[in-house]
Formats: sequence, C-alpha cells, structure tokens
Amino acid sequence: MTLPLVIPLFDKPEFLFQGNSFVNQYITNISLSNVTDAGILLEHSTDWLYEQKNHENNYKAYRSELTTFLHWCFDVASLSPIEMTRKDMAKYINYCQNPPSELIGYFNVAQFKGKAEKDRIPNSAWKPFVGKKVDGEPIPYELSDNALKTKLGILSSFYTYLITEEYCEKNVAQIWMNHSRFSKHKNFKLDNSEPVLPIFTDLQWSYVMSTVTSLANENPIVFKRHKFLVQLLYSCYLRISDVSARSGYSPVMGQFIQNRQTGVWLFHIPQSKGGKKRTVTVSNSLLEAFKEYRKHLELTDLPSSNETTPLFIRHKAAGRGRQTGIINANLGIRQVREDIQNIIDLAAQAAQEAGFEQDAIQMKQLSAHNIRHTGISHDINLNNRPLAHVQADAGHESIDTTSQYIHTSDVERAQSAANKSLNHLEGID
Repeated sequence: MTLPLVIPLFDKPEFLFQGNSFVNQYITNISLSNVTDAGILLEHSTDWLYEQKNHENNYKAYRSELTTFLHWCFDVASLSPIEMTRKDMAKYINYCQNPPSELIGYFNVAQFKGKAEKDRIPNSAWKPFVGKKVDGEPIPYELSDNALKTKLGILSSFYTYLITEEYCEKNVAQIWMNHSRFSKHKNFKLDNSEPVLPIFTDLQWSYVMSTVTSLANENPIVFKRHKFLVQLLYSCYLRISDVSARSGYSPVMGQFIQNRQTGVWLFHIPQSKGGKKRTVTVSNSLLEAFKEYRKHLELTDLPSSNETTPLFIRHKAAGRGRQTGIINANLGIRQVREDIQNIIDLAAQAAQEAGFEQDAIQMKQLSAHNIRHTGISHDINLNNRPLAHVQADAGHESIDTTSQYIHTSDVERAQSAANKSLNHLEGID
C-alpha cells in the first residue's frame, strides 16, 4: 500500500477519537526517534480540534494547518511545538512560503479514504499544500498575505489552548507576529489579550448538575455513572484522559486513597496528559458522592488501597480494540467524552426551555474539556479557596497560571472599593 509523503493526522469528526493504526504507528516512531512528546501533542491537538466539530469550515481549516505545522515540527525540524522560538516560527513560515514541490497538489482530495472505521486509510493522493494551474500548467506556489494571516491566527489559537492546558508557556505565533513586518498593520494584529478560559457560569453549571441528577434518579442503571463522572471531573479538576482508559493507563477505584496520618482522602493521578503525577484533595461532598456511586455498584463504601475495580465500568462489552468482548473494563476517551457531551446538550436544552436562551447558546459551545476550568474557577471565585491550595490540586507549576481564573465584575470591585480610606491614620493625634 502506498502512503502519502506526509501522513494526515486528523480524520473527520466522527472518526477523530477512534484512532488510526497508520497514524498511531507514525506517532510512535516519531516519539521514539525525534519528538518524545509527540503522543501527548496529538492528544492535545485532537481535543482542540474536536471543539470545532460543529463548524465544518473551521474544522477543515484547523485540521489542515495543524497537520502541516506538526509535519514540519516532527519531520523537518525534529522539534516539539512547545520548544519553538520566534526564529523557529520564522523558519516554519519560510517553509510554507517555499514548500517542496513534491508536497504541492493541484486539486483538493480527502485526507483519508474508506467508509467504515476499520477501513480508513491515509489517501496517497493527498498533499499538504495546494497550488494553482493556468492553462493546465502549474504556476509558482505563493502564500498570500491573507493566507498567512489565517495560518498565524489558527496557530495562535492552538498555542492559546496549550497555554490554558498548562502545557505551554508562550504563544510563539503571537510573538512572531509582534516582531514581523505586519506588526503595525491593522489587518494583521492578533489578539493580545490574556487567554480566555471558557467556563460554565454558576447558573449554567446548576443546569448541568440538576440534569444529570434527574437522569440518575430516573434511570440509575445508565446514568449513575454519568453523575459521578461529572462530579469527579468538576471537583478534582480532571481532564478526560485522567478518567479514561488509554494506552498504558486504566483508572481504578484504588486511586482514591486515604492518608493514614491525617485521614484526608485524595485522588491520585499517576500520569496526566502533561506527563505529571499529582494528588487532588477530595471534598466531603465528593466523598459522599463516591460512596453513593459505589453503593450503586454493590461495592463497599470505600475502596481498599490496592483495589483494581475499574473506575467507570462499561455497560456493554467493547466491540473493538484491546478490550474487545470485555464488559468489566474502563470506558475509553471517546465514550467518556460522548457521555459528558450528551449531558451538556440536555442541560442546555433544559436551560433554553426555562427561558435562558443566551445561556443555552453558550453551553452548546462548551464541552467536557471546559469542566476542569469551571471547577478551578468556581473554587476560587465562589468557594473562596486559597490560590495556593487550588494551584496544588490543579497541578499548576506557577501561581500565575492559577491567577488567570480570578474573575471579578465591576459591581464586585465597586463594593470592595466603596469604603477604602485615603488615610488610615486620619484622626490619630
């Protein structure tokens, strides 16, 4: 079988999380030879790209640019995107302005072929750059200023995402633009604001919780699992990959551990998407929710330190992959994501029916990924947890990252400033 010169990394949204053996093999080879964090970067890229699933044109543009960018990082520069400097970004842009002729196609083709999931293969006719012909003859490839603007905008958005995920500290696309010939051109100015951390408001989150609670009461066999999944993600600031089965990791009940000296319960994450391990404090309300969930599964109230019961057990046997035919196995990333998205969509529908149309519109743009940010933000702004405590539980290396979640309104600032004194020693003789 003939493969394309550049391996496409991201299939259509409906196939995105199902994995592809050709892509997996390619990423494994890159991880072993050139870029050690290629697998983690693919996970982050997939999560970011999936957020555009309802915007077909955006999805296609983001997918193409991300594939080209990662091809340059992995195959050409042997460099992780998080290690890039402004000079490296300049080299990438120069590469895109003068791509190898063998990577230029002259018509659009699908990146993957095959109708069924198991039949999806990279299309040998696909190429990352699309050129033009005049009278049947190719003309010199040119990257227009508008195309460059789009390219940098997409990459800036990707870097912003990596920053909000605490996987990267700088937006190299923005830095390059700030020092480029376009820096003073009004049509090329990128957003210089701090990264936006999309979260559920307290009203929106109340609809998520009330929706999943109602479903769990009405149909516990199906939705008790959903309820505790939502509670755990929110309370412990977890990522989907922290609670899903993936290569080398399958979460178990024994990750809930009690410190014998203090009696404090913690949730242990042996390795997060960022390659770090951490423990998160378990609140009293989450511990009670955990007991309720285990009672539903006919287990003891709390697990032993070495309990290997899967954390979120499948309702049906897996039909594919390593766990084919196994019922008592952990859910994979795709199923966890779909379960959470279903709850969010139903909660948005309930909010809309209650007359909160704008909230419903905003909720439909959010996903499981935003629950981590919501838990952090609510703990800081609503529960008044100290920043240092939230920083430790979130696994942030810097308090500055945690500080991004501080939100105050004009009214709140006015109330706190109303009684400020201009002279604290006034009246003292």
